[in-house]
Amino acid sequence: MEQTLILAIESSCDETSAAIVKNGREVLSNIISSQIDIHKKFGGVVPEVASRNHVLNISTVVGEAMEEAGVSYDDLDAVAVTYGPGLIGALLVGVSYAKAVSSAKHLPLVAVNHIHGHIAANYITHPELEPPFVCLVASGGHSHILYVKDYAEFEILGRTRDDAAGEAFDKVARVIGLGYPGGPKIEALAKEGNPDAIRFPQVEFADTPYDFSFSGVKTSVINYLHTKEQKNEEFNRADLAASFQKAVVEALTRHTIRAAKDKGTDKVVLAGGVSANGALRASFEEATKKEGLGLFYPQPILCTDNAAMIGSAGFYKYLRKDFADSGLNAVANLKL
Repeated sequence: MEQTLILAIESSCDETSAAIVKNGREVLSNIISSQIDIHKKFGGVVPEVASRNHVLNISTVVGEAMEEAGVSYDDLDAVAVTYGPGLIGALLVGVSYAKAVSSAKHLPLVAVNHIHGHIAANYITHPELEPPFVCLVASGGHSHILYVKDYAEFEILGRTRDDAAGEAFDKVARVIGLGYPGGPKIEALAKEGNPDAIRFPQVEFADTPYDFSFSGVKTSVINYLHTKEQKNEEFNRADLAASFQKAVVEALTRHTIRAAKDKGTDKVVLAGGVSANGALRASFEEATKKEGLGLFYPQPILCTDNAAMIGSAGFYKYLRKDFADSGLNAVANLKL
């Protein structure tokens, strides 16, 4: 195969990232500038603040990615960029920068769906992985079960009806006083608790058996806390975190395994920020082993928002010559 080098840019939320990816599966550089410390004091991501920091960081981040990879613009074959979904102001920074590079250097412009990028992170960690497979994408804004038929062909099997899994983690972390970002803090505290201490509800839908709902478990946690406060009763925060995490993990695992068995696939893939959760991985390890299925998930650095995954997804669009023009715009609510 000829060497194809892609400069990838990701700025959909609060990470400014640029990467150089070779042939879709080899990462030559992957620079990530996180704004977590900036947004901590606000208890979550402030879109205006995120956008301004992307503007400040993007030139430096792209320069570092090029330098670390040891490439020049003349070595590149294309520019790939996330154009949605995400925060509109944040997305516009990356899209505008990518369009400028594409125009100035006469490089093809590849527009990448952020969710496709999360799936493609697995192609980097597992070079042997090829479609078809069933994939759970779980993050702060998304909870989907997808049947990945090919590199650019996806079927939505299930989705959340309300809160995404990562969103529920963040909200519960906030109400029990852990702060932002909630996912890692819930996971850390849960390790000290008993996951069977409190039984929180898990929702099933008869008409759409792969769909999720995490609003109920979040509300149950809030109601549990309010009841304890009203009665002036003590409660164990670690037990609460562990029990909440168990309810979410069990639902994600059960629905995804059910979808994989129904589709007749022998491969289950995890993607998105929540896929870095140790309890979720352990649950899937046990379930896939029991069912005789293969399990794939990205290395932790590729679970978060990063440009390497966008470069991998962009490579497969590049092979099909699926290019965007100079009119490319950001789409905050971009669908699969």
